Amino acid sequence: MECESNGNQRLNCYALVTYIPDPLGKFLDDLRKELVPGSNPHAHVTLMPPRPLQSEQLAWEQIVEYTANLPAFDLQIGQIAVFPKTNVIYLEIGVGRDQLLEIHDGMNREALLFNEPFPYHPHITLAQELSAPEVPAAAEIARQRWAEFRSDRWFAVDHLAFVQNSVCNIWTDLGTVQLVRQPVPVRR
Repeated sequence: MECESNGNQRLNCYALVTYIPDPLGKFLDDLRKELVPGSNPHAHVTLMPPRPLQSEQLAWEQIVEYTANLPAFDLQIGQIAVFPKTNVIYLEIGVGRDQLLEIHDGMNREALLFNEPFPYHPHITLAQELSAPEVPAAAEIARQRWAEFRSDRWFAVDHLAFVQNSVCNIWTDLGTVQLVRQPVPVRR
């Protein structure tokens, strides 16, 4: 099998993501495994969807430069939804959505420029590549599990990871940038 012998062969396919910390990240990984058995998820929000690059080095330099003074911010996770054209089941982003859009728009230029097949829509993917008849039941399971989740639905975006895909759809972290933490004034 190709994936067993060449599983680490990297593709010209890169993205920029922020990983979701536990316990929310673990819950989302477990939910994705339930919805798509055999998947190997790492819960994240994509800021720059997968794209080919002319130069990995120039793209990385652009990421480092753009994020040098970028403040950390919070994201709030919203409700379960389904993209109608692709049948992808996902979680909406509430608070923080505007920052994600601004970062995407500000970075989709020069070395990272890519004409994406769909308009950028910040979200957390829970299930994809399901057949159309499977989607309603899977979406209902996702809604039930999300309603049962009792931990925090917020997390801080304080780092971004530049990642590259492989033949077997295994994403490898190439580099991480820390976002600037803003001091919180002490109230007296």
